[in-house]
Amino acid sequence: MNDSAFHYVDGALHVEGVPAASLAEQFGTPLYVYSRDALTRAYRAYADACAGRKATVHVAVKANSNLAVLNVFERLGAGFDIVSSGELARVLAAGGKASNTVFSGVGKSAAEMREALEAGVKCFNVESIPELHALNEVAKSLGKKAPVSLRVNPDVDAKTHPYISTGLKSNKFGVAFGDARATYREARDMANLDVVGIDCHIGSQITEVSPYLDAVDKLLDLVEQIESDGMSIRHVDVGGGLGITYDDETPPDIGDFVRTLLAHFEERGHGQREVYFEPGRSLVGNAGVLLTRVEYLKPGEEKNFAIVDAAMNDLARPAMYEAFHRIVPVMERKASARLYDVVGPVCESGDWLGRDRELAVEQGDLLAILSAGAYGFVMSSNYNTRARAAEIMVDGERARVVREREEVKQLFAGESILPD
Repeated sequence: MNDSAFHYVDGALHVEGVPAASLAEQFGTPLYVYSRDALTRAYRAYADACAGRKATVHVAVKANSNLAVLNVFERLGAGFDIVSSGELARVLAAGGKASNTVFSGVGKSAAEMREALEAGVKCFNVESIPELHALNEVAKSLGKKAPVSLRVNPDVDAKTHPYISTGLKSNKFGVAFGDARATYREARDMANLDVVGIDCHIGSQITEVSPYLDAVDKLLDLVEQIESDGMSIRHVDVGGGLGITYDDETPPDIGDFVRTLLAHFEERGHGQREVYFEPGRSLVGNAGVLLTRVEYLKPGEEKNFAIVDAAMNDLARPAMYEAFHRIVPVMERKASARLYDVVGPVCESGDWLGRDRELAVEQGDLLAILSAGAYGFVMSSNYNTRARAAEIMVDGERARVVREREEVKQLFAGESILPD
């Protein structure tokens, strides 16, 4: 198993101290289940490595925005990284502080900027000159100065899936590295902006430290040039993107990763600067599973299919990225395994959750799709008018509903038909 919070006891999968089968029976399937212990240990790995240093952790809300998940991190002392005003509302509802929240994103609207300024966010990570001008105008209308950091695109290959690589010249994110110094000068001259930092985010599911070190080197070279132009860069935001183990990946240990980057700042003579980390997947990915029940076993000429009640609308990553998630039985069987494609009921050939998996399974059995805590429920949809799954948080031997299962009638409650 990927995390000790998810383990077998006498052949039965448990989430911390709770049998997974009992969760499925009580709350139904498909069902997202999170471990508070796994969330806590992942966060503390970052926080402990930052202890005694000028370094802070801002949780990437987009990876998992459930209020209970965010509240676990808030209680541990986390800040947050958001990409919409909706995520800001979630942070505040979970007990987080705007003053410890960084607002990222390539397409912030004027309304979102206004809302964030009024709330008092810590910093705006700005990604273009037009966005700088828009933020300056919004701040002027409110009689405020907006704290800004430019997201610089360092053109570093994160060696990850092209859909989640964000630091290359061809990506939509950030200010081009060659334009960054001039863009900082332009920001400096805007009366309602306060230049406070520099930011980069090179991608997601990164399993090597070297791309981060390359990006940091380019950022620090740029910082030295910017400060020679009369600005003071108080923080350097290295983004998130650290990968997890889905199958056989071997990402660096979280603590080792953080200490390596912080040591590199010191080696470059920048140990006095505050460093922001914005982890998402590495905090929540292996803290969640998706439970699903086998509806039918369907043999075919070329493939055997295990048709389950979870689908691409519940977990989009396999269909979207051809992503791999381990799939394991909730109750182990001693019968011989067969090769199955695990597929859902949605009317799309792309509705698959796992291909060519060896499973000893029968109709009605429960399966657990592992590493589903990040980009799982947050990317789910109501395609085929399917109600979204419930979310459960396990804390020791207790399980709490942290999001109720949707009902179909809720899905069209805001719709209306034309009058006669």
